[in-house]
Amino acid sequence: MSATPELKRVVTGALVGTALEWYDFFIYGTAAALVFNRLFFTDADPATGTIVAFATFGVGFVVRPFGGILFGHLGDRIGRRSTLIITTVIMGVSTGLIGLLPTYPAIGVWAPVLLTLLRVCQGLGAGAEFGGAATLLAEHAPPARRGFYASFAQTGVQIGLVLGTSVFLLVQLLPEPDITSWGWRVPFLLSFALIGVALYVRLRVAESPVFREMERTREIVKLPIKDTLARYPRNFLVGVGAHICDTAVVYTLATFSVAHATGQLGLSNRTALFGVVLFGLTVIVLQPVYGNLSDRIGRRPLNLFSVVFVAAFVFPYFVMVNTGVAWVVWLAMMIMGAFGFAPQVAVQPVFYAELFGARVRYTGFAASRELGAALAGFSPLIGGVLAARLDGAPWLVAAFLAGTAVISFVAFYASRETKDMDITATDAVARGTATDPVADPEGGRLVEE
Repeated sequence: MSATPELKRVVTGALVGTALEWYDFFIYGTAAALVFNRLFFTDADPATGTIVAFATFGVGFVVRPFGGILFGHLGDRIGRRSTLIITTVIMGVSTGLIGLLPTYPAIGVWAPVLLTLLRVCQGLGAGAEFGGAATLLAEHAPPARRGFYASFAQTGVQIGLVLGTSVFLLVQLLPEPDITSWGWRVPFLLSFALIGVALYVRLRVAESPVFREMERTREIVKLPIKDTLARYPRNFLVGVGAHICDTAVVYTLATFSVAHATGQLGLSNRTALFGVVLFGLTVIVLQPVYGNLSDRIGRRPLNLFSVVFVAAFVFPYFVMVNTGVAWVVWLAMMIMGAFGFAPQVAVQPVFYAELFGARVRYTGFAASRELGAALAGFSPLIGGVLAARLDGAPWLVAAFLAGTAVISFVAFYASRETKDMDITATDAVARGTATDPVADPEGGRLVEE
């Protein structure tokens, strides 16, 4: 089945918009790993400054569930498209303003305070971005290819990672004094220009047909988060646990691994960042492949395979990284991306969209996923602390990542296969398989499907 012009616009809007918004979110992590310890936390020694910088990075994750609830509420009340336009502006402006901040030598303690506040704004916007883009895609896609088309929301995230890391790679070509004086600002200031691109593509996207039908039949709920927790408690918990492993993996690779490779192993910043680019490119190529495969064999098998691979490969991963040989480090990152990360995140957009009925889909998706992100978002900080306990050796970090894989495995094992569900149903989870209570559309009472 070929894509309609409207579906192509939706895919383009989700891909471009998500890429640009997550470019904003990811560049903070790269800056925290490379320069923020010297610019905003200069009272601390370099190692402590890096840990504190990673702590401010984690703050963005703490507020992401609140962003998911707030903007999820709007997404289920006023529409998916309108809410995504709001989050685009919030993310773009807050990221651009980071590039204008005075550093610690100029204004003292106000520098890290303002940096943290802007990181909070980033977190609020990011908390609703992915859920909204994926929901819009899933509700536009034909049922038999929902996994394939929804995977492009996650492809956009990885493009954001590659784009942000590539910009910092170019910045690393500057002399060190230029990097610390003005070069680090360039990736953030670019966000002001990228806002216009993101808004242009998103303003051309039509609202979800599922949401339009809910508006027509007046099935909009007043308090989506209340209905989510009341109707889908099991699925909400599954959603929380499902996002812990992939969050820990990607931010450990993109931030802690960069800091470890440059600080402990003596690799150049450019070598470490190029590994992250290769990781992201590997995932980008495989996203639609795994999305398409999920339409054939289901979401659950790919999710389970992915987290089992993470648990099995994480120690060999750090063995390879610790060689300090550039091509071995790059190969380790690509293998983890191809088999430990890509299958899980390719399925993630459609997996979450199918966990909840249409009336609370945006809220349930964003709130549960971002709560999982909050629990795992301090992974770079935890990695730095654990590595410090072994004089820089990463083995406790590997054990920590294996533990996150176990948590997500339990969540995926408790989930049900949903690839054949009717996503237009306002309250259904997966017809014929759900055990969560859902509303009877005739009488309004709670029943078991």
